[in-house]
Amino acid sequence: MSTIRITKQFSFETGHALYGYDGKCRNVHGHSYKLSVTVIGTPITDTNHVKYGMVIDFGDLKKIVKEEIVDKFDHATVFNKNTPHIELANELAKRGHLIILADYQPTSENMVVDFASKIKARLPQDISLHSLKLQETETSYAEWFASDN
Repeated sequence: MSTIRITKQFSFETGHALYGYDGKCRNVHGHSYKLSVTVIGTPITDTNHVKYGMVIDFGDLKKIVKEEIVDKFDHATVFNKNTPHIELANELAKRGHLIILADYQPTSENMVVDFASKIKARLPQDISLHSLKLQETETSYAEWFASDN
């Protein structure tokens, strides 16, 4: 059987600020992120298997990405946990806002590495994460490829 890559796309809205950055993105702002998740594997060949012919059920992939990424990051604001914005983050959290204090600067590059780690940990043993594309604007995105790592 052939090795096949399948891709599922997700969208979510997230705010962030880049601590120490020398441009506008040091201010709290948000993006309409688009995340493309590509996995690779061999379609199931057992004709008695309910998911016969699939590498992974798109619904199963959706559940993983939704639980690990979308549900946590959608309409949240992400700060580097070492940011001087910590007082603002704490105040927003106290007022019921969803705040994520990350161990990294919340750039698209670092977020896509974080997302890859979270998704890989949840995939079935016979399915591999091939790549991620995290689009922050219409013309700007970061990509992660397993072959590069």
